[in-house]
Amino acid sequence: METTEHGSMDLEHAGLPDIFPNGEEKEKQPAPESPSASEQARKPQRWIPDNIEHWKELLKKTIGLDKSFEVQVREMNFGNHHVALLFLSVFAKDTSLTEIIKRLTYLDPDSIMDHDAIQTFLECYVPAIQIKKTTSFPQMIDEVLMGNTAFYVDGQSAALIIDAKSYPSRNPEQPSLEKVVRGSQDGFTETLLVNVGLIRRRLRDPNLRFEILKVGRRTQTDVCIGYIDDIANNELVEAIRDKIKAIDIDGIPLADKQLEEMTVNGGWSPFPLVRYTERPDVVAAQLLDGSVTVIVDTSPSAILLPTTYFDLVQHAEENRQNPFMGTYMRWVRYMGIMVSLFLMPLWFLFNERQALRPEWLWFVGAEKAGQLPLILQFIIAEVGVDLLRLAAVHTPAPLVTAMTLLSAILIGDIAVKTGLFINEVILYMAVSAIGMFATPSYELGLANRMIRLGLLLTVFFFQEIGFVVVSTIVLLYLALERSFNTPYLWPFIPFNATAIRNIIFRRPLSSNKKRLSLYRTKKNRKQPV
Repeated sequence: METTEHGSMDLEHAGLPDIFPNGEEKEKQPAPESPSASEQARKPQRWIPDNIEHWKELLKKTIGLDKSFEVQVREMNFGNHHVALLFLSVFAKDTSLTEIIKRLTYLDPDSIMDHDAIQTFLECYVPAIQIKKTTSFPQMIDEVLMGNTAFYVDGQSAALIIDAKSYPSRNPEQPSLEKVVRGSQDGFTETLLVNVGLIRRRLRDPNLRFEILKVGRRTQTDVCIGYIDDIANNELVEAIRDKIKAIDIDGIPLADKQLEEMTVNGGWSPFPLVRYTERPDVVAAQLLDGSVTVIVDTSPSAILLPTTYFDLVQHAEENRQNPFMGTYMRWVRYMGIMVSLFLMPLWFLFNERQALRPEWLWFVGAEKAGQLPLILQFIIAEVGVDLLRLAAVHTPAPLVTAMTLLSAILIGDIAVKTGLFINEVILYMAVSAIGMFATPSYELGLANRMIRLGLLLTVFFFQEIGFVVVSTIVLLYLALERSFNTPYLWPFIPFNATAIRNIIFRRPLSSNKKRLSLYRTKKNRKQPV
């Protein structure tokens, strides 16, 4: 054991806690984190050095040159100047960079002046469409990490940023959660530029705006805010922009979901406060109504703001049919959502308290009980449906149908035959699950399942009083909930007769002459009177 020069043991080297004279343990203060070399290089006061060796040394400290295989520097001589191209090989577009190098090899050594060579390259010799000049070292690093190429000239304290990138991407495909029988079959992909292009294709409006922000100190994720400038409410756009700018976090690798938690819904509420969509036509239609969309790079869905509960139960298929059939499909969907919420709790309540059951519901109730209590049967059935859903997600696509049939038929049939479950529980659980899957918003369907489970438990413990109290609490909670200062149950609370009519009926397009007052748009009329 090491000792100090006075002969006492060195507590720090011995790995023991510091002790005060009165015997109390001294609380150690965490040492402040020192900024890394990469963080120091990103400070705004750091400029691009005018010496190529110094430049490469900084690259080794900040971006991992010579350590990370995809970080590449290509050095060449053009026009009697030593030039270096900095790029990431996984993003570099080979054909574009090769064409640039080929054109530069034809330069006359005396054609470029020494005093401002980088400007001469920019204006005369680099054959690229999207190119800009920067003197900031952090900005150069950020642009390279985005996939761009930095063009550096020895002796110049600046660099050219060339947009010659190619992201790994897939072609637009039919959305998996918002399929329609007729209509467009293209959906968003994980590439932000593709998604913006799909919207621009449908909205050729010169007032359509797409603002780019970066979120995350490390991920530097591109977040795009889209709106129509002469329609959208300025306060709404500014509120969304300020919320996104205020995010201070390492990154959002899970894209839009983490962005939602950092801006709109950071608590434990099971209800979604934003609407996700994978369809560019839905986004275009909502933008024309005055909504604002947020698109996050690497996510195949867009966020629509503000959002109400009734926005989450709308589907594009209703607008692909004539008004009569669209209204019928909408009513069927509403009925399915109500069934998914209240069918099982009400059946359980009428079974337990038959005095409350109306005479016309004489068939409701179980003639015999299974070996397990009814409430336990319902809980097991709920968990079983969740297990089936999770198993379907993790099962290879060719085996999903076989796995579902085996699980649903064999397990359900055996559970009934052995007496553990009764037929009514399996029947009503299946109907409720169908109603949940008919909910257009996947997140809302999961939230409704939690409410259904809560109603079942309160009915078991408190009968009709529990059902009424929990239903009232949920209604009050939704009435007080807000999405970007917008009432969540609008137009039911506060009541708006015109908007309620639009929710109940899928009206003809020619009769929808005004935009919803919910968005407080600059222009209220969509078409002449």
